[in-house]
Amino acid sequence: MAELPNQKRNKPLNNGGQFRMLSIWLLVFFVIFTLLYFANSDLQKPDELTIREVLQEAQKGEDSRIISGATIKSAPQGGTKWHEIRGLLKQSGGEDIAFIAEGQLTDDSLQVLQTSGLFKEEPASTLIADLLLTLLPIILIVVILYFLFVRQLRSAGRGAMNFGKSKARMLTRDREKVTFKEVAGCDEAKEEVAEIVTFLKDPKRFQKIGGRIPKGALLIGSPGTGKTLLARAIAGEADVPFFSISGSDFVEMFVGVGAARVRDMFEQGRKNAPCIIFVDEIDAVGRQRGAGLGGGNDEREQTLNSLLVEMDGFDGHEGVIIVAATNRPDVLDSALLRPGRFDRQIMIDLPDLHGREAILKVHAKKIKLGEEVDLLTVARNTPGFSGADLANLLNESALIAARYNKKVVDRHDIEEARDKIAFGRERRKLMDDDDKRMTAFHEAGHALVQAIIDDGHLPLHKVTIIPRGRALGLTMMLPKKDILGQSRKNLVNQICCAMAGRIGEELETNDYSNGAANDIMQATKIARHMVCDWGMSDLGPVAFGENQEHVFLGKEINRTQNFSEATAEKIDSAISEIVKAQYERAKEIIENHRDALKKIAAALLEHETIEGVHVHEIIEHGEIRSPIETIQDKAGSGDDEEPEEEPKAKKAEDDSKDDGELAADTAPAPA
Repeated sequence: MAELPNQKRNKPLNNGGQFRMLSIWLLVFFVIFTLLYFANSDLQKPDELTIREVLQEAQKGEDSRIISGATIKSAPQGGTKWHEIRGLLKQSGGEDIAFIAEGQLTDDSLQVLQTSGLFKEEPASTLIADLLLTLLPIILIVVILYFLFVRQLRSAGRGAMNFGKSKARMLTRDREKVTFKEVAGCDEAKEEVAEIVTFLKDPKRFQKIGGRIPKGALLIGSPGTGKTLLARAIAGEADVPFFSISGSDFVEMFVGVGAARVRDMFEQGRKNAPCIIFVDEIDAVGRQRGAGLGGGNDEREQTLNSLLVEMDGFDGHEGVIIVAATNRPDVLDSALLRPGRFDRQIMIDLPDLHGREAILKVHAKKIKLGEEVDLLTVARNTPGFSGADLANLLNESALIAARYNKKVVDRHDIEEARDKIAFGRERRKLMDDDDKRMTAFHEAGHALVQAIIDDGHLPLHKVTIIPRGRALGLTMMLPKKDILGQSRKNLVNQICCAMAGRIGEELETNDYSNGAANDIMQATKIARHMVCDWGMSDLGPVAFGENQEHVFLGKEINRTQNFSEATAEKIDSAISEIVKAQYERAKEIIENHRDALKKIAAALLEHETIEGVHVHEIIEHGEIRSPIETIQDKAGSGDDEEPEEEPKAKKAEDDSKDDGELAADTAPAPA
């Protein structure tokens, strides 16, 4: 067996600590035993007296040197009694010394000793009592060693034998049962797996016509889309055992352990058939073979080979379905995806509008929502959110409502939770007037340009100079629909809006800060994709990407560039032209609406946060006409209370930790 060498290598590692512990305990018991031995024995050798001398001292009465309390012990020896007398003798000008006298005492002699009042007779000791007294410490040490050492060795032996056992955990069907009713937002995926449920319930229905159910189903999707939840729902609908294991549980430093665990996992599946074996994050063990620098004989590849063989080794009619999940299907080995193994690949995308509404309804059953909350509106305002994000949204809304001492969750709580998840939590940094003014004109530039060039793709949502995340201010845009693709017009509008922040600072303060660092980075990234990947430049529809291969220890082993140096210069020139053109465009827009820029900045300095509708009112009417909601308005009235502010000392401490962060930034909703 492949496990035996690993067990032998592993024994010294596991038992070394036990031997050290055993040595320490032995030393402790030896010291205790030695102390007890010397405590029960005389440190000085007693003087030996004869029975006659003891009798003479006893007859002296008060002048006797024997101290009261001496003992007389008798023990049978042959046909007579043998007596042992122990006690202390007085010494003039010194310490008392012990004495011992052994011999036979007649009845008269014993009576003399007893009548003197200096002696007391103790019961005779037996051989059994002496043996017990001598062996008791030894027996005690042996028992303690048994419990500390022998039993640990036995458990260690069992652990070594279980080293190659599968770590798959079987979920109970009663307490952890999940059905399709609790899975929303992935109707197409549920239709794909519905026939797996039907096969597990009624396999003969497929066997009569010669049909064969797929052995494996691979769930592919972004993190948080519900892959694990869907796999548990399959087992819940079919009412069969569900074994869950992670791909990393197969990977060990010892060669052969992962393969042994794969074999044991499939053996457990056969014993509990029909059942579902769910392997989460299978890319941890199923990566493409031969792609690394370690050769093809490492532990991970041995585990993958065992997995491939086992999937071919069991019959599909046995009722064992392998369901795996990954968000990196591009790195999986091709042999793992061929027909006969994971031959059914189920895509689980981010939910659309109706999917998000269905997910919100599932999670809203545990949340007390206000009557004015419309889940369809919430779903419309959360494009790009996954199922996990939506669950977190409602949970954060409930926490915010509880923070304001509300009885139900209203729309303001949901909006605040959405902004917190998408853009970061508000941080009340200590900012002076110059920093506030610079940040206000920066965000006013973003907001002004976005409001003027917006074509409905990314409408302006909110502008704030309250720090969120790493930024000192934010101009927030929320798309009204799911963004599936972007046109060239939308992309250049995003670059134009990103450039507007620095222009707003420069025109009004004759200076600019490093707050536009992230704006410049995002604009350059978009322009580079337009030129190199999407063919949106004068260079034509040609891809100019770079191929980077084999990154090892932080260094690129092989890096190839599929274009010449002359082409690289043209690419740099095209990227620079796109960014500079949008910079000039944004500058022209701001110069033509200079008064609106100042009024937006003034409104930000006064209120700190304004809505997108307020920006449009300033541009059209020169003033804000809609009411501006404050924190108190959002908190409500009656029993509702504004949350306590953080102590000033804590604020100052947090501010000192955040020096050097970006001054402002634009932040669209997560895609």
